Amino acid sequence: MTVVSDHVIPTTHRGAAHLRATGTASARVPSDPARRALREQALARLAQRTMPLPGRPFGVVADDGTVSAHDCTCGRHRRSDTAGPRADLPRPRLSDREIEVLRTWMHVDSKSAVGERLYISLGTVNTHLARIRVKYGDVGRAAPTKAALFARAVQDGIIALDEL
Repeated sequence: MTVVSDHVIPTTHRGAAHLRATGTASARVPSDPARRALREQALARLAQRTMPLPGRPFGVVADDGTVSAHDCTCGRHRRSDTAGPRADLPRPRLSDREIEVLRTWMHVDSKSAVGERLYISLGTVNTHLARIRVKYGDVGRAAPTKAALFARAVQDGIIALDEL
């Protein structure tokens, strides 16, 4: 079915103006080089940011490759040459299988999917995760949610953000 309209409502939308002026539809309106450069700089700054973990400082990578961390709670700044696992945090002694279950759970959407991948039952997955949570609680680093467990795994170097 073809619909023909002889009444077109004028609009001030930039995309519509571009369509009228050039005769071509474009999702992006051309911009001047200065505006494009500012956009590229802003995107570069955003790419350097890291996600803050619960209770931990967040940081921005400087031009020289070091990380400048800012503590949200008190406004202190500090410099760090490494952004890897935290050696100053107490670590629980997780078994190889617990680490495997934890890593797999971070990569999939559900506990049942973990069971399917590792050929174990849902109850076994729940048991492993419960033991992991108890072990983190025993060292004073409670992790009651999946997000908290993910943060602990990143802090301990069990999983890297690049893997996801």
